[in-house]
Amino acid sequence: MSILFLLVGLVLAAMCLKSIVRGRQAIRQVETLASSLQRAEVELARVSQLDPLTNLPNRAHLTAQLNAAIETARQEHGHFAVIFIDLDGLKTINDDYGHHTGDALLATLCARLRSGLRAADCLARLSGDEFVAIAAVNSPDDAAHVCKRMLAMTRLPVQVPDRQILMTASLGVAIYPGDGGDVLSLITAAQTAMRYTKYQGRGSFTYYSPALLSEDREPAGLAQDLRVALARNELVLHYQPKFSAPAGPVLGAEALIRWQHPSLGLMPPDKFIPLAEKTGLIVPIGHWVIDEACAQMRRWIDMGFAQWTIAVNLSTLQFMHTDLIDTVERALTTHRLPARSLTLEITESTAMHDVQASMDVLKRLADLGVSISIDDFGTGHSSLLYLTRLPANELKIDRGFVDQLAPDNSEATIVTAIVALGRKLGMNVVAEGVETEAQRSLLIKLGCNALQGFLLGTPVPAHHFTSVHATQP
Repeated sequence: MSILFLLVGLVLAAMCLKSIVRGRQAIRQVETLASSLQRAEVELARVSQLDPLTNLPNRAHLTAQLNAAIETARQEHGHFAVIFIDLDGLKTINDDYGHHTGDALLATLCARLRSGLRAADCLARLSGDEFVAIAAVNSPDDAAHVCKRMLAMTRLPVQVPDRQILMTASLGVAIYPGDGGDVLSLITAAQTAMRYTKYQGRGSFTYYSPALLSEDREPAGLAQDLRVALARNELVLHYQPKFSAPAGPVLGAEALIRWQHPSLGLMPPDKFIPLAEKTGLIVPIGHWVIDEACAQMRRWIDMGFAQWTIAVNLSTLQFMHTDLIDTVERALTTHRLPARSLTLEITESTAMHDVQASMDVLKRLADLGVSISIDDFGTGHSSLLYLTRLPANELKIDRGFVDQLAPDNSEATIVTAIVALGRKLGMNVVAEGVETEAQRSLLIKLGCNALQGFLLGTPVPAHHFTSVHATQP
């Protein structure tokens, strides 16, 4: 009996000990989980305050930093400078060399700009090519020293894969409290000063002054400049090649507009096309593009490249304008251009905006013999019933799908579906925005007929296009 009680006691003791061990393990697991969650929460809070590409503070973090700087300066009766920084020509670099080159350039320039500031100063990214710095100063002259250091940093050559790039920046300076007493006022004042710097020739800095408000030429002054740009022959076309998959030959080119502004330099379309659309100037500019592209295609045919085609983008306003058909027909006749040599590109959203009107216009264009391409396909809300009735020859996959393309992801599924749809409707399928070898390989595997992108060829002037691509297979 004694032995039995002893055994029962040992069993109960073992069970209690096991429960204690399990309890301690559970406590440790809970503590570990809580610690992991706390670390994740801290990391999430940190990431939400940073720009993912440059690792600089983002707009939200900048606002908090500016509010803190204002409060400190108010209490201490101090000053600080807000410096608005615009990197000149970054959009053109992205257009000409690809976003991977632009991203590498940004990483280097941001590191340099940060090194031009003191540890207590702040540098934040507002948007693609716009940054704001907060710098403690005792006088306006102190801000000038900071600006000169930052400008010197941007002027140094930047080595990116395959090339060396020279950059400049335009800066605007606002001083607290004289130029503003809150976040919005200070940033707006610094941006106004930056715009004045840009208009005066770039690569320098300007202090904010209320007088600048009357001299800030955007958008009114720029609109007036744009009105005379055609008469002064300031608009030019660059040409980006389109290649047959998988390895050529060159099928032709897409015409892309640029503005050689007399004081602002070569401007990419995103800097003036929205203004052209807002003012209605997009219609005469669009008509000029059609005529100039047809003239260039005629020159290429005379040089022996009759197999090439030229593609032109149509804006929504131009597409619905009553003169479009006459403009196209006149350009084909004037330059003795076979209609099959011209491709007109409209976005999917434009085609679907007023379906019946779009089909009427597209049918009249198709009757002329020109090719029709549906651009940015996959981003709109097309009815497949209407799509089958559009007299289109080509679908262009939106670059947003190509940017994120990877095997077995949702973008690959969408591209596969678009290719299958295009084949079913007897259309060619073109992928644009091809910037990496991995993208090209996967797009070929998925069945795209043609490819466009900076990996294959950047937009260049006509003479350069011929010298580079005339010798390719």
